[in-house]
Order: sequence, then structure tokens, then C-alpha cells
Amino acid sequence: MSKRDYYDVLGVGREASEEEIKKAYRKLAFQHHPDRNQGNKEAEEKFKEATEAYEILRDKEKRSRYDHLGHAGLEGAFGGAQGGGFGGGFDLHDALRAFMRDFGGAGFGDWFGFGEERGSRGGSRRGRDVQIRLPLSLDEIASGTEKKIKVRLRVRCDTCGGSGASGGAGARVCPECRGTGERRVVQRSFLGHLVNVTPCPMCAGEGSVIESPCGACRGEGLVESRETVAVRIPAGVAAGNYIPLRGKGNAGPRGGPAGDLVVVIEELPHETFTRHGDDILCDVSISFGQAVLGDAIEVPSLDGRVKMNVPAGTPSGKIFRLRGKGIPHLRGSARGDELVRVNIHVPKKPSREEKNLLREMREKDLFRPGE
Repeated sequence: MSKRDYYDVLGVGREASEEEIKKAYRKLAFQHHPDRNQGNKEAEEKFKEATEAYEILRDKEKRSRYDHLGHAGLEGAFGGAQGGGFGGGFDLHDALRAFMRDFGGAGFGDWFGFGEERGSRGGSRRGRDVQIRLPLSLDEIASGTEKKIKVRLRVRCDTCGGSGASGGAGARVCPECRGTGERRVVQRSFLGHLVNVTPCPMCAGEGSVIESPCGACRGEGLVESRETVAVRIPAGVAAGNYIPLRGKGNAGPRGGPAGDLVVVIEELPHETFTRHGDDILCDVSISFGQAVLGDAIEVPSLDGRVKMNVPAGTPSGKIFRLRGKGIPHLRGSARGDELVRVNIHVPKKPSREEKNLLREMREKDLFRPGE
């Protein structure tokens, strides 16, 4: 499937300024953001598409290549030293990170403490983010909880202190890239000279090479470890919500800052309730006599069993609303409602006494429809 024109995606002209591009993206991103469109796959795709377009048009070099060569000129444009970027496919997490980098303080990220995107410091590379999925029961979602999760991470090597060098040996400037960490290849075309920049193959973009690599981590400065991380889940989260834990992801190479651990919420099915936003729905059976004469019955709720009045003449399928018995709002103190749908129970194998009563009702033509 061919990609749409990036300018058309953002709804701007080809001469649009950087500020116009940013403004157009901001409007689309907030409109289609997953937090505002939970479970809406179409909105998710539009959010990813708008973010991809923004990531190209906000970058002068990538925008110039796109203007001259179109999508074909962007092969490998999303690669990067961090890995897991856009080169392997522009996924939702990539789009969310890009959004948070420029608009993290605009209402979505601050709720979970996800502010500005952190970059590298002093030439060191940031560690890769790690994404995990956390299944939660409806009861945990309704009350909020704290979970301790085990995750496999890359942490600093204790043997070399994260330097990657053995026995205190140092590093020397990479002779291939002379410390830049990049390899630039100039190609001539009918449009002029194109410069293709890739990480240096000798030093993997580090700018330096280890003289004597550490035997424990093979010069990477990182080893795998099974870590336990605590995460607080606020009441009212929904499937697809994400909680970034800053600095809890993979450690950065050669002493670089750690990436983030992104916890994506999943909802486990409940045996009694189904969720509809912040409302919950359950089905309750009543007898024919209760439906005709009315009755006070007990129904399940997230807070335990509660009483509910069934008025006389209640038809099967009638839905009653119990105010404030649903899921707490994520960004407020109020709660949704519980919807109780009553269904008249029809026994498959009535007793002899029940059959006699029903035959008598039928013979006397009682409770005919329309009366």
C-alpha cells in the first residue's frame, strides 16, 4: 500500500514554515491521540501517520530529500544509533515518543510523569526503551494498584564499570571515522550531491574503540539481568494506556543514560461485568413473578452486593442505572455508573407444580400480550 503525501497528511502546503508544520501536527496529534480514542484502531493509524509525516517535514535534511525524491529518498532515514527507531517500521510506541518529545508537557505525558525526551549527554548514547504489557483485572483497574514486575534488561557491567574495557584499559579514537561516529558517503545524481550518513561500522557510532575489551560484556559495557520494577497503577486506566517509567529501561552503552520502561495496560475479561468506558454492565436474572409484581433484589457490584428495586411490570431486557458504581474517572474523583440488565428467567425443566400453575394460567387466558 503506497504512502500518502506527507504534506497532504498534515494539511499544509509545500511552502509551509516549520511553525505551520508543527501547529498542523499538534492539532492532528491531539485529535487522534490514543488516550482520547481508546481502542480506536483508525485513530491510532491516523496518529502514527501524522507523526511520521511530522518527523520528516520538521527535519530540514529529510524534508529536502523528500521534496526532491519523494518517499524513495527516505530509505533508512529513520535509522539511528539508539536502535529500535523507525527503521524497522514506524509503530505506535515510536509515534508516542516523538509526540512526547515536543508536546510532553501539553496534558498527556505529565499525568504519568513523561516530560521532555532525553537525548544523549556528552556524546554518550541513551539506552533503548523497553515496552512490556501488563494485564490487569477490572477490580485492579477500579481501585488502582501497585505491581512488581520482572523484566529482562541490559544493565551496566560490574566487571568493567560499564566502560567496556578490561583492567582499566582506555579507549582510542576510532581510526575509521576519526571520532565522529559517522560514515558519510557522497553520491552524485542529476539533482546534485547527496550525502548519506550512517553509523561508523568500526566503532558502531561510538567514535572510539576499546583496546582491550572486557571479557564479561565483550566490550559493550552492558550485561543482561532480570530486574524487578515497581509500578503504580492509578484507578481508571484502560487498555492501551501506557505508563512510562523514566530511566528504568536498558542502560546506555559506555555509561550513557538509561532508556525508559513503558508499561502498556491490558484488561483481563471479567466473569460478571463488561466495561463500556467508565460504565460497567452486568446481567441479572429475575423470575416472572418478580417482573410482574416487583421486588427488591441484590445485584453484584465492584463494591460488593447492593440492593436494587425492580418495579412492578418490568419487561425482560430492562436496564437500570446505579449511579457512581462504575469505574473511577482517570483524571477526576467521580465514577462511572453500573448498568444492570434484568432478564426474565425461563426454566428449561419446570417442576410438576410449576407446570400445573402455568397450565392454569394458560387455560384462564391470563397475562395475554397486550393486556
